[in-house]
Amino acid sequence: MAARLSHGLLGALNVVTLLLSLPVLCAGVYFRMRAATECERALQLPVVAFGCALLLLSLVGLAGACGRRGAATPFLWAYVVFMFLLVVVVFAFTVFAFVVVASRGAASGRHGYREYRLGDYSGWLQAQVAAPETWRRVESCLSEARVCGVRPFDGAVGRDAMEFYKQHLSPIQSGCCKPPTRCGFRHVNATFWAAPKSGSSPSAAPAGDGDCRAWSNDVQVLCFECEACKAGVLETVKTKWKAVAIVNVALLVLLIVVYTLGCCALRGNGGSRYSKRCGADET
Repeated sequence: MAARLSHGLLGALNVVTLLLSLPVLCAGVYFRMRAATECERALQLPVVAFGCALLLLSLVGLAGACGRRGAATPFLWAYVVFMFLLVVVVFAFTVFAFVVVASRGAASGRHGYREYRLGDYSGWLQAQVAAPETWRRVESCLSEARVCGVRPFDGAVGRDAMEFYKQHLSPIQSGCCKPPTRCGFRHVNATFWAAPKSGSSPSAAPAGDGDCRAWSNDVQVLCFECEACKAGVLETVKTKWKAVAIVNVALLVLLIVVYTLGCCALRGNGGSRYSKRCGADET
């Protein structure tokens, strides 16, 4: 009885995942083909891979749950082994994600936006974003996405400085699209910041501060080479990873349930004589 129930539940779950995999796969392929930039295409690749994996796993699970006892056993073995590996990987990634997002990521700011410091994030995250090749790709994506060409920057030429300071900028916009507040640059408009009176160029703003020297009014440069920009990217990544880690906890529980059902179905097929789960009769 328990074996038949586990087979039925396993089959039903795999029908649901099969139906879910089709729109995920189609959407990934569709948006990848219509992507305007290489960055957008790269973002859709994991979606396509996830859709393919989900589709394949669902088919194997259905073959194991609905096939004849002898013929279905190899499919159930493959399904159970894959689910076990998936549980281990998701568990490890969830723990790692919680450790990474536990970094302070402290923010400061006297205005409507906040500013972030690179040193407040975990050393592993800093090392990843600081790698020259990685950062070149990030810069390219930021430029292609025009993060500094969307509100509140678009149409802001001539905007009063105090009005600009009240804007709620995203971490990336705050770090990459303007000079840090500590540098003392004067806001002229959304596309130009004047250097402090102590000098006639950005390089004259507080000596020893790399971000102040790195700032450029060139719209292709701005503060993309600033540590503040990297910190803004890491704050965004940290926020996303925190959400992913929380979702992974629920996913982990679901995977354990499905893995248990797979073990029950496998024992019901006589595939594991040592399993004590479910109390299925092997006769």
